[in-house]
Amino acid sequence: MTDSAISAIALDAGTTSIKAGLIDQQGELKQIIVKPAPKIAVSGGRYESDALAYAEAADLAMFEVLEQSDGCSTFGFCSQRSTFLVWKKSNGQPLTPLISWQDNRGANSCDDLRTHEDLIRSLSGLPLTPYYFAPKLRSLLLENPDWLFLLARGDLLVGTLDTYLIWRWSGGRYHVTDASMAARTLLMDIRLQQWSPVLCHLFGIPLQILPQIMASSGMKLRLDNGLILDSSIGDQSAALFASVREDSAEALVNLGTGCFVVRYIPKSNLVALKGTTTGYLYSLVYLDGWRRPHYAIEGTLNSIAPALRPYPVDACRSENLAVDDIFCLAEPSGLGAPYFRNDLGIQFSAPIDHLSNQRVAVLLLEAIIFRVARILEEFNRQSTIERVYLSGGLSELQCLQDGIAQCSPFAFFRLRQSESSLQGAALLAAGKSQASFRDSEEISTAKCNKALLEKYKNWKDWLDSLLELS
Repeated sequence: MTDSAISAIALDAGTTSIKAGLIDQQGELKQIIVKPAPKIAVSGGRYESDALAYAEAADLAMFEVLEQSDGCSTFGFCSQRSTFLVWKKSNGQPLTPLISWQDNRGANSCDDLRTHEDLIRSLSGLPLTPYYFAPKLRSLLLENPDWLFLLARGDLLVGTLDTYLIWRWSGGRYHVTDASMAARTLLMDIRLQQWSPVLCHLFGIPLQILPQIMASSGMKLRLDNGLILDSSIGDQSAALFASVREDSAEALVNLGTGCFVVRYIPKSNLVALKGTTTGYLYSLVYLDGWRRPHYAIEGTLNSIAPALRPYPVDACRSENLAVDDIFCLAEPSGLGAPYFRNDLGIQFSAPIDHLSNQRVAVLLLEAIIFRVARILEEFNRQSTIERVYLSGGLSELQCLQDGIAQCSPFAFFRLRQSESSLQGAALLAAGKSQASFRDSEEISTAKCNKALLEKYKNWKDWLDSLLELS
């Protein structure tokens, strides 16, 4: 077999686009096909799209890449997390729209269950928020009480996007999900890697209506198009698999529409870490073919790209940082992990009406730099970090690169590889190891910016005071 031979086919079912591609023996992605996902309609906190149109677009992307696959049948799949639907078992027709992970209809369910929040977090590793599948499904079933009987009888099926697509691709033979997707529902015990009867009871969701939880690799599910589904995994888990190694002191900072800062943690440290890093997400990244769990701890920044979009961030330079004493938060939809404060969106410590757009852009970038640096600081306090890898579209901003590297005492690298989620799904299916084909360049920073370090210290004090007062 030559190095250019196809090792696996992969598909990434994203929010705005659906991507398919091939990976060769050298880990290089080839023949990438991109199809737009159906537009999401937004109304009153509800985010919905056409589920059947989404499935057909995914089918088309897969068909086009199959024509270039040279007979390869190994298939890896990753999907956006927490997006779901209900469909008819008899014919596969969606009964609901595709309800996006962004949808807020589960807010009332979260309010109803707030007294159980500590129990929910202890079992699932996640906070009680409407982002996840369980609160949204609970609200949907309260709105449509007859559906619960039909689901229990098997006339209707429910699942996240991965479950629906696999069910379609297999002609209805498999109603399954993988452990990484199940771990983001608020219904799975992440230590046991099983649906939790306690969590299912709290949310009023019968355990028997949920799909079977499988390992994320070694699935070997034969699909109707001749492919063998060997891996299925959540999109962020796939990106982590492609980007950093579990056996090294590494962390990943993905700067995209939002930002997640994540590092693997040993299973033995899961309980100990939970007591000292309150508020962070504890994720089951994936369950390998030997059913060994791989865990991570994660901090998040919400909607940073939309916050930056109106401003000329490309014109910002490192020397523009820390030239005043105005502090900022840059998350319009509320502070993410570890704070989860929906009441604290974009904030400034002083009026900014007199500032230019470029000056405001710098303040927003500083807020992102400081939030990332603080998360890394807290992760490092629990377990040493040596290297940090930056990925995502915003990681190309030199100002962000330099600022994060200046505020954190680690070696920093920018990942040059694009489509990390697609690559990770393919690598997992092909039986490759974590970050086995990582392409990165080291970020070299200018001399120490003492003003930025001092502003970071003062920003932490300002944020702590803001959290206490609000």
